[in-house]
Amino acid sequence: MSRLLKICFLLISMNHAEITHSQTSEDLPPLLHKAVEEVITGKYLNALLDILHFQSSNVWTADMLTKVMAYFHAQEVMFTLSSLQMSIKSYLKNLLYQPRQLLSEFQQLDQQQFQTAMKHLFNSRKDHLEMGNIILEWDKTRERIFQSPGVNRTLFLITLDKCFLALSALDCVDILSQVLRVSAVNYLQPDVIGSLPNVLQEDAFRNLSTVFKDLYDKISANTQRTLYGWMKQILQKSYNMSEFNESTSWVSAENLWILGRYMVHLPLEEILKISLNEIRLFISYDNATKQLDTVYDITPELAQAFLERINSSGFDMRNTSTIYRLGLLVCFYDDMEQMDAAVARALLHQMIKCNQLRGFQAEVQKLKSQLLNIAMQNQTLNDILGSLSDAVVGLTSSQLESLSPEAVHNAIATLNQVSGWAKSQVMVLSSKYLSYEKVLSFYNVSQMGALVTGISTQAFYSMNPKELSQIIRGTTSQYLPDLLPAQQQGILRKIAASGDFSSSVKDIQGAFFKEVSLSDLWKQTGYNSSMMKEKELRRSQALYLYELLSKKNYPVDLLSTGQLVKGVTCQLIESMGTDFFLNNLKFFEKNLHLLSPYQVNCLAWKFWKVSNGSIPPFLLLVLPTEYLEYVSGPLCVPFIESLGKTEMDLLNPSLHKKNAVLQKVQECLNGSIADEYDVDLLGNLICHLPPALLHGRMSLKAMATALHQFKLCQQLSHEQKTEIKYKLLELYGSPNNWTAETTLDVGPFIALLSKGELNVLAEKFPDIILQIAKTIGLISSAGELLSTVFESVSNATANIESSLTRPDCLGTRAPSSDAIIKLAEANVFWSVQELKCMDAGTFDKNVELLGTVSGFNSSQLIALKEKAKQVWGSLPDWKSYHIVSLGRIALALTEHEIEELDLHSVDTISVLSQQTEWTLTQARSILQGFLEDSGQTISTLKSFDLVGLGAILCALNSTEIMSIRTAEFSAAVARIGLLFCSTPVLRQFKKMTESVFGTATSWNGSVLQEIGTIAGGLNVDELKAFDKNLMPYFQPIAIRHIPPEIFQALSSEQIANLGPENAAMVTRSQRERLNASQLQSLQLALDGARTSTPETQTSASATQVVQTPAPGGAPCLSGFGIWLCAVFTLHLPF
Repeated sequence: MSRLLKICFLLISMNHAEITHSQTSEDLPPLLHKAVEEVITGKYLNALLDILHFQSSNVWTADMLTKVMAYFHAQEVMFTLSSLQMSIKSYLKNLLYQPRQLLSEFQQLDQQQFQTAMKHLFNSRKDHLEMGNIILEWDKTRERIFQSPGVNRTLFLITLDKCFLALSALDCVDILSQVLRVSAVNYLQPDVIGSLPNVLQEDAFRNLSTVFKDLYDKISANTQRTLYGWMKQILQKSYNMSEFNESTSWVSAENLWILGRYMVHLPLEEILKISLNEIRLFISYDNATKQLDTVYDITPELAQAFLERINSSGFDMRNTSTIYRLGLLVCFYDDMEQMDAAVARALLHQMIKCNQLRGFQAEVQKLKSQLLNIAMQNQTLNDILGSLSDAVVGLTSSQLESLSPEAVHNAIATLNQVSGWAKSQVMVLSSKYLSYEKVLSFYNVSQMGALVTGISTQAFYSMNPKELSQIIRGTTSQYLPDLLPAQQQGILRKIAASGDFSSSVKDIQGAFFKEVSLSDLWKQTGYNSSMMKEKELRRSQALYLYELLSKKNYPVDLLSTGQLVKGVTCQLIESMGTDFFLNNLKFFEKNLHLLSPYQVNCLAWKFWKVSNGSIPPFLLLVLPTEYLEYVSGPLCVPFIESLGKTEMDLLNPSLHKKNAVLQKVQECLNGSIADEYDVDLLGNLICHLPPALLHGRMSLKAMATALHQFKLCQQLSHEQKTEIKYKLLELYGSPNNWTAETTLDVGPFIALLSKGELNVLAEKFPDIILQIAKTIGLISSAGELLSTVFESVSNATANIESSLTRPDCLGTRAPSSDAIIKLAEANVFWSVQELKCMDAGTFDKNVELLGTVSGFNSSQLIALKEKAKQVWGSLPDWKSYHIVSLGRIALALTEHEIEELDLHSVDTISVLSQQTEWTLTQARSILQGFLEDSGQTISTLKSFDLVGLGAILCALNSTEIMSIRTAEFSAAVARIGLLFCSTPVLRQFKKMTESVFGTATSWNGSVLQEIGTIAGGLNVDELKAFDKNLMPYFQPIAIRHIPPEIFQALSSEQIANLGPENAAMVTRSQRERLNASQLQSLQLALDGARTSTPETQTSASATQVVQTPAPGGAPCLSGFGIWLCAVFTLHLPF
């Protein structure tokens, strides 16, 4: 950087050099003369490009700089300091923060300047550009350019506009591929595709079509269709038109290969016209299979048309080799007549990839079921289990229960590769496999793949601890995060009890490490910073480990681990030296998603204190609202861009502050969203825009670009969605006229349409509506859509019961397997009577899916429970896997029915405790059932039992809680701290916590983080005794659980130090008990205000924010030198 400054000063000093003789333009080479004239007229971009081109074929000397300065004087061009600085500031702002202006400037470049720009932007491998002894840091400048979403759009548009005329087509294709990697979905809109050249040399066309094939999943359906049209147009031109007539197709084998995934846009009639020779040739290609493996969005009609042509072209469709070449077309295979078992098995083997299809899973399941029946002809399930591929997922738990342990053992190499198992199926298969193996060893477990999740907690706990340690280290460790918390706890407790925990801790990787208790961490030694790089940490673990490791490690080593940033306290941030803080801020910025809003607030205050002139704009969001006043004029664009790249919800601003931020954003945008450039700039902020802005101030052009971004928003309000709906209707017209592509692009927003409009779409595009409905989920936000889907599907697929069934079901429409799979959440619309009339086999096959429907009411759940009793027999006969498969249906069990169940297994309890709607009496029955059936008392429960009981623990009485063993409680306390129990129960848990961590008044931040909601059981005196600096370390869920009459005992100072996140969790009933002083403190905490450091600085600071010094703080002064200095070294605001 010092070398750069020398260059700046060298250039600047030339402004003041005495010119001893007159100089005219004749002394300057023509191109340099042109550049100097462009500087004088303020065309800095043109001048820079001319200079770069000049020096590519000329040696740059200091003498030339002297001539340049002499020419300025000869022309009597006198740049004053202020005017030149203003010009340069304005230029740089336009360059990077006004991409529309940049587009205009690019359009005015001559061909040579454009070529130079493209060369240095896209083909230059240089880190620096040299002009004699002047070195410019080009790599950083280029990086800043590519980080700006608007500038990237400009580069994309200017490439389409000028590149194919100025550069070789191959170079332009390469440039397009680089720019489109940034945001294909936003840039490649249908209207832009019209700018693509419609005549391209063959190599360039192939390369560009390859780029578009790679981007297929990242662009809208309408864009896919438009790009298909563009490719078709060029391919048709290159096709021998003399052979072209109505009965032949332009689609050759090679053209099919060039189309790639775009082949799914071929019309049905075009596919049926493809020459049989060309189809034969295409299927013979080695890469045809690879291509057909990726046509995820093909429809049954098109797939069957291709299958028909392949069949007609002479391929034997029953030949295994042919079947292997069909890719995803096998998912729609329909020639089942007189098929032998070997062919059925070959098809099933290929159908393992069908779960990648977009939709049509019910049809796939049906086909698999038919093939399964053929594959099993004259054989038992035991004989052929290993050759059924993932069709085994379609077997019911009862069918799996009938398998022999030997059959499961022999088929394990197939079973361990299958995905999509239900918990109950995994439980059955695991127990079968392990009953054959007799002893549970590392080798046996490593053979099981995903079936590991079916091993019981007790079986894990019974294993040799050394074998368990091998599991943690081995390939099976990838499945550990999928285990239930009780299973994870069983493994950890056994290893901890073995005395070998210290050596094992370093081998526990990923999310599994989060299950290690704080008290267990306390007991171990030998930690180092490198050990932490592959682990995920809870905040309590991070706080403890950061403090421990900081005694022997450099802070930079701790910060670079990533997860340990969760353990950086406000005091640590405050104590950092200015240079260290600024140099290592990157570790915090990179891991922003790991920081709490309180930590981000501390970072913002630290930054403001040490370098308010370069504070990242998103940090202004977490400072008090008045700091937003510093954002205006040139700071607007970087402010919005910075926020747009941040998830605002991570920073957790209060509603008041969020509204102030959005008001500032609107001011910066002049109250409207004019076009796609504004959408690029807004980024994630688009999810937070107020409905009024969407209603009247958003252009249709902006809406077309924003649609994809809106679909990614997690929490749009009903009002926002309503305005988006009206904009979409304005953009696309009446849904009666929508195409399939438009319907797909609108996606989840179809849920906002009227019933009549939905009916029209459901009739035209039933499969698309079904596909969209599956992604939407809960009924509350999509009732009309789900109801439309239900009517469409149930009318087409439900069974009308015949007279052979029970009399009360005669003429009743009963749910079929096909319908249940298609409907998902829309199953909620079956009447109680229809559910009662469901066929026993249909229930047995689909019980897991029905158990996931969140909208079933109590009457529907009771009907399904009674159906379970009818299918599985009396309650005492139910196996663990039956109970586990019920999901929400289990909520319909009465306390007396619960008493009849076999609840000896903590794994069964683990699954039951995941339901959050149990009544206290039901929970009490589950607890008693578990204790009686497992032969335990509260005092014998292990930590994994406590973790498995989960929310059921809220049904314990005070005597029972106090009889839990301290060592077991300490291992499970973090999990217990996630429960929402009543205050009396939390008070007892708090007493137990004191037996682990000492009296409440001695707790530190890591303990408060560890115990979660248990802190809601503190009494008045204990709460008042906490140091104000500990207040941010209460977990947010704990704040909600402090009773209002106790919460009001907090001092104003304690409340002011809650931190923004905790302050936002204060409930209305808690707030109502606070006095004026406490309420004022609460507002300070919500605003992120500082109570112990100097408040908002003087107005002089405001000018500091706007000013942005050159690197190292040295100012650029004046003249030609400042221009070059500024272009390459001026640190733009933020």
